[in-house]
Amino acid sequence: MRSSNPVFSRRGFSRDNGYAGFNATQQPQAGNPYAANPYATGAQPTNPYAQQPQTAGQPGFPPTAAPPRAGRMTMDDVVARTSMTVGLVVAMAAVAWITDLSLGLALGAMLIALVLGLVQSFKRKASPPLILAYAAFEGLFLGAVSNYVDSYIADGAAMQAVLGTMAVFAAVLFMYKARIIRVTRRFYRFVMAAAIGFVLLMGINLLFAVFGGGDGLGFRSGGLGILFGVIGIVLGAAFLALDFKQVEDGIAYGAPREESWLAAFGLTLTLVWIYLEFLRLIAILQSSD
Repeated sequence: MRSSNPVFSRRGFSRDNGYAGFNATQQPQAGNPYAANPYATGAQPTNPYAQQPQTAGQPGFPPTAAPPRAGRMTMDDVVARTSMTVGLVVAMAAVAWITDLSLGLALGAMLIALVLGLVQSFKRKASPPLILAYAAFEGLFLGAVSNYVDSYIADGAAMQAVLGTMAVFAAVLFMYKARIIRVTRRFYRFVMAAAIGFVLLMGINLLFAVFGGGDGLGFRSGGLGILFGVIGIVLGAAFLALDFKQVEDGIAYGAPREESWLAAFGLTLTLVWIYLEFLRLIAILQSSD
């Protein structure tokens, strides 16, 4: 399982690293437990970790049976790792707020966090030090930006954004557990297409703002800014559902315990995305009053 967010490419449990996944190239072979797709509809997925008879030379199997795997991922592992990463983000954000970290240093922290996030995103295995370092620098950036917005643009915006993020998390978790939201291949494709389009539009708007001055194409201010802020929050909520599905599949398929770090990384990325969209939306709404 690879962590995910609306910016980085999402990998689920894929054949190349031993997990069944929705984005793996499916080439069914007789007796191959990795050919099953847990996101496919109308078929019962096969557990790739289940012990099955294996024959030397049989397609898809090693010469001898693999020994039972120990140290499987549990919900407690995911909760503990996510608490560590999100807690570190909050702690470092508090440090940046209290010390009144400048926006210049905050921009540097954001760039470092972006690089660390990209490196971890393309790694096959979780690196806890890398993930915690990302959380620390991301927290510094969020704290400084939140302090600036709260002080000069919209008083109380940071707390409102925190409450909004918590509300979205709780609502999506409830709807996912109640199966009101069902994560399927079609849902995944729709969310990814929408996210790619959203990111491209925001990138184009940023380029126009940098080279043309002002607010670029106006996607982040006024009526369009409000609309795209709502779209960004909805996309973040959809990615939360995908994160929950990956955690659920990881536990059901017996993923190794270290995969809980990737689950925590993905959830942290998504929560940061939702928080920033809320902060931007609140700033736009209050500045237009």
